[in-house]
Amino acid sequence: MGLFKKSKKEENEPVLEQDLTQGDVRPGMVFAMQLLMKEKCEMPAREDMLSALGKRLGEVECFTYDEKMAGFAPKKYTAEFKEGAMPPMLVAMGCTEREENDIDALTRSQMWDCKNADEILSSCKYMVLASDMLGGAIKDYKERADMLMDYMEALMEIYPQCEAVLITFSGKLFSREQIVNHTIPRKDRFIYFGVNVRFFRINGTEDDMMVDTLGMGTLYLPDLQYHFHGMDPNWVIDHAYNLLSYIYDNDAPIKDGETIDGIADGHIDKNVYWKCHYEDALIQPMRSVMDICMNEYAAGKRDY
Repeated sequence: MGLFKKSKKEENEPVLEQDLTQGDVRPGMVFAMQLLMKEKCEMPAREDMLSALGKRLGEVECFTYDEKMAGFAPKKYTAEFKEGAMPPMLVAMGCTEREENDIDALTRSQMWDCKNADEILSSCKYMVLASDMLGGAIKDYKERADMLMDYMEALMEIYPQCEAVLITFSGKLFSREQIVNHTIPRKDRFIYFGVNVRFFRINGTEDDMMVDTLGMGTLYLPDLQYHFHGMDPNWVIDHAYNLLSYIYDNDAPIKDGETIDGIADGHIDKNVYWKCHYEDALIQPMRSVMDICMNEYAAGKRDY
């Protein structure tokens, strides 16, 4: 398909290369966060961690704790396996130095939510990696989403020195203030914090563009892809967020070949029908997405 560019025109703007050799994204994969720090910190006290987690997650058991790793099991959640059921695990690793250039140019180009992303990434030389284990085996995806967002908010109390949080898979970066002071409704937190709506202009074309999403696969839900021209991309981005919320609220009800309401004059119009098909993503990482054909605004070639 060629190369991809950032949306904003900048002098000497880098061209971002399509690379679908990046490995398959496994649905339900571990959800990881990097807590970015300016200075190295020690592992917080066990009791302080239990207290902060308990406020948001209910009864929590600490199953391991030392300077290298702390692990906690929130008992109100259940990961189900053939062999039986057990609580998922929430893990925080010891603070380590970040590797130089650990975030690629494509990921950096899509950090729309954090105005001072470059400053944060250059000044924060240390990180704490936090993640869930066995979370993909929680039967109700909304329960896992709530658990992850409660964990993220608890980590802001546990690590007051944390400057920002990078959602590792989706590439979303948020400052500490954005997380601590947010007013996002509880049911909308995962879409807002965990799913990135990305925008690219296609290099070598007159005005072909791409809007896609990254992060829904964590919950076994489909990501989206719009390949188009001739429409304000902000309208498409708004449409994507609305469609993500609909998919999340209703357990991905849209089947292959069905239609959804499209856009007319910047608004969702029930008289405009856009057909949806599931296919491989056009932009890395490689994954299955729900491709949305925007009729006369559609760009590229499709097999349907």
